[in-house]
Amino acid sequence: MTEWGDGTRSVHAGLPEPQPGQPFLPGPVFAAPYHLDPWRGPAATPNGYGRPDNPTRRLLEAAIGELEGGDCRVFASGQAAITGLLLAVLRPGDTVLLPADGYFPVRAFATATLEGVGVRVGFVPTAGPYPSFDGVRLVLLETPANPGLDVADVPALAARAHAAGALVAVDNTTATPLGQRPLDLGADVVVASGTKALTGHSDLLLGYVATRSAALMEPVTAWRTTTGGVPGAFDCWLAHRSLATMDLRLARQSANAEALARLLADRADVTGLRWPGLPGDRAYAVASVQMRRMPGVLSFDLGDADRVARFLDASRLVAAATSFGGLHTTADRRAQWGDDTAPGFVRLSCGIEDPADLVADVAAALDASRA
Repeated sequence: MTEWGDGTRSVHAGLPEPQPGQPFLPGPVFAAPYHLDPWRGPAATPNGYGRPDNPTRRLLEAAIGELEGGDCRVFASGQAAITGLLLAVLRPGDTVLLPADGYFPVRAFATATLEGVGVRVGFVPTAGPYPSFDGVRLVLLETPANPGLDVADVPALAARAHAAGALVAVDNTTATPLGQRPLDLGADVVVASGTKALTGHSDLLLGYVATRSAALMEPVTAWRTTTGGVPGAFDCWLAHRSLATMDLRLARQSANAEALARLLADRADVTGLRWPGLPGDRAYAVASVQMRRMPGVLSFDLGDADRVARFLDASRLVAAATSFGGLHTTADRRAQWGDDTAPGFVRLSCGIEDPADLVADVAAALDASRA
């Protein structure tokens, strides 16, 4: 079989065989119950009830599965996917290691819920050092980490974890499957938010779990069916439609991130710059080997909350918004959400604006914010 490039794979992933008179991407199926065969019942059709069964959702799962290289189940949000994975796999007495610098709501869920049901929770910085994995059930890596953008060496950590009998999950939200394929790097399971760069239009909520292990996918699927954390048909259709432009979007976002990183690196009034594609970044050595492309997200510090506000007020192209990965450049002061970051810490997500325009606008806004 021909090994297609990222753009071709993104356009064609999950599409059914072409049928004359039918659209390229079949429309969403708005249904809760479906007609059943009066004699054979649910055995006669893959569609019986909307919570476990929806053909539009299955097409999206096939598409994301092709891109990640495994079987896929989509959820109503990234948080629903990751909490569903953790609760489906972990049992009282198990130990899980989570990134100390990863997505804050996951850490809050671990301490509020997992510890409450008897799961032992440990936190480790994405860049390490990592403790012994003996007795650990699951190691969750988030790489690049959100919002600090450190990078974990997935192949090395997966080998260590597997030798100790632990499973490895990778949150692939920031990288997307075009940026890295954790299953190819040795991970057992991938979890991600599709709300962000995967779909990239800031118009839906989505999450997914992907794996090559039927033994892992079975409890995840059962958990989703039982708890009902499924996305609607139209969200699935929007997500599948958006995948076709992912290669183009990510290319421009990554180019914009590189241009802004070079601008910010030369400014004395900006500190703590992180972007794993910058040769001087401490994550560069691992990221340049492990990742297929660099993310469109970078982070830096402007010193205090007031200067961040002045910067956003002065910018014509950078909008204040949480989440990331959309078509429009956005910036988020993470401390305002209770994240344990410095008051002036900014996570900036590059959109698809012209690089020269974006660089000029950010430079002018930074100059204005010093007043």
